[in-house]
Amino acid sequence: MPFVKVGSVSSFPPGYTAEVQVGENVYALCNAEGEIHALDGSCPCTGGPLGRGALRDHLLVCPWHGFKFDCRTGLNSVDGGLRIATYPVRIQDDDILIDVP
Repeated sequence: MPFVKVGSVSSFPPGYTAEVQVGENVYALCNAEGEIHALDGSCPCTGGPLGRGALRDHLLVCPWHGFKFDCRTGLNSVDGGLRIATYPVRIQDDDILIDVP
C-alpha cells in the first residue's frame, strides 16, 4: 500500500494525539516520547474517536469510555485479546506518512 502524508512532525510534539482522515477512513496518531504511531481511529467500545483521546505514557485513552490501548501494539491494557489495528509510519523530512489499506 502507498504511504500517505497525514501531518508534519514540527506541528506534532510529544504527548499529542490527532485524528486524521484518509479517504473514508479515520486514524489516530500518537506522539509517544518522540515516536509517532498510527492506529485505527475508532474504539471498539462504541466507536469513540481515539484520535481525540489522551495519551498517558504509551496508552491511548478513548475519550468516551476510557478504554486504553498501547499505541505501539494496539493491545488493550486490560483485555489482551482486544486489539485495534496499527499502521506503519514513515517520517520523511518533516512529513508524517502512514501506510494505509
